[in-house]
Amino acid sequence: MPQEPLRAVKGQRTPHVVIVGAGMVGLSTAWHLQERGVEVTVVERSGVAAGSSWGNAGWVSPGLCVPLSDPSVIKYGMKALLDPDSPLYIPMKPDPKLASFLLGFARRCTPGQWKRTMDKYVPVNRRAIEAYEFLESHGVQSTSHDAPIMAAFRRAEDAAGLEHEVALIREAGLELEATEVDNATLRAELPIVSPDVEKAIRLGGQRFINPGEYVDALANAVTDRGGRLVIGSNARALRHGPGGVTVEMMSGEPISGDAVVLATGAWLPELARDCGVRTALRAGRGYSFSVSVTDPSMRPVPCPVYFPYERVACTPLGDRLRVGGTMEFAGTEEPLHEERVDAIVKNGRPLLSGVDWEDRQDTWVGGRPVTVDGLPLVGATKVPRVFTNGGHGMWGITLGPLSGQLLAEQMVTGVTPPELLPFDPTR
Repeated sequence: MPQEPLRAVKGQRTPHVVIVGAGMVGLSTAWHLQERGVEVTVVERSGVAAGSSWGNAGWVSPGLCVPLSDPSVIKYGMKALLDPDSPLYIPMKPDPKLASFLLGFARRCTPGQWKRTMDKYVPVNRRAIEAYEFLESHGVQSTSHDAPIMAAFRRAEDAAGLEHEVALIREAGLELEATEVDNATLRAELPIVSPDVEKAIRLGGQRFINPGEYVDALANAVTDRGGRLVIGSNARALRHGPGGVTVEMMSGEPISGDAVVLATGAWLPELARDCGVRTALRAGRGYSFSVSVTDPSMRPVPCPVYFPYERVACTPLGDRLRVGGTMEFAGTEEPLHEERVDAIVKNGRPLLSGVDWEDRQDTWVGGRPVTVDGLPLVGATKVPRVFTNGGHGMWGITLGPLSGQLLAEQMVTGVTPPELLPFDPTR
């Protein structure tokens, strides 16, 4: 719904916004609000990048930022139910809400729906890297590394799915450099890839980051410019009054602002549902860990490596390699399930050479906020001066800085940027 622009609040007084959530999305929103002269307080229950921002693959990959509702997902999902090592894991226990979510998701897995959803992603995908460049040229002390993503396949025929997807992405109007790499070039560039791999496709024009370090740098940039960071208390409720919106905390004093942004990832429905945000959202939990690269001739790994058939993503972090995968539809607060880690190891062993699979560190699970229609929830809610920025699914790192920029623009000017119109959280 239309909201009064923040610049009109009480004459000349500097407006103040409370952002709930200190991941990439919340801190990007805070930073861009500061760019527009707004004071900010960021509230976080556990720590900076404590949710899905820390242990993900760290890919800034607009070329791969596509709807999850691919028609092939139905067939893949049926197979996954029978395979305990599948990258897609759905617990076999009664859960009516999850069943309803999955049925709603399945209904959208059609070619026509995929195309309509992709059309809504294209405008933001085109600007995603530019948003990182803006942060880094305006004081955020971290770097997004310009590098391709190498997609590799043990069997050449397994590349057909990605090749088809690349064609659809291009048909949707998004430029994507995708070049087949011969085996000799692959061995020279990425000796860490197993000799069993038969085919590779280089996806150019992408980037990667160390997500924990980058989000920490973003938090430092926000506090260096006078922003307040409140760590260690969970937001419990929102209360309106004559002075704006107050965030009631589980512990500690309530925090008031002229507006509030909910950027709590997989926990978004806890506060957003009462504000008219009814699009179903579930945690699609991803797992990761790092392994050492034992062969010095294979260090450093120059770029991310993706094994689409096995759904295994690898990202170089210094002398180590982060290995991640899995889409687990389990409870947001459930503990890490070691069998999911074991499944990634089992699937990954034949794909990589020169790594020590027993030297696993930083084992992690995080809940990606997946919406039933595959679109983020960015914009004004039905409650005055309450906004959301979340529901990015697997693309929070890719799109977080841009969605923060666009939402800050909407909040300060009262005009919704055209790129955000499809992401209306009250749709």
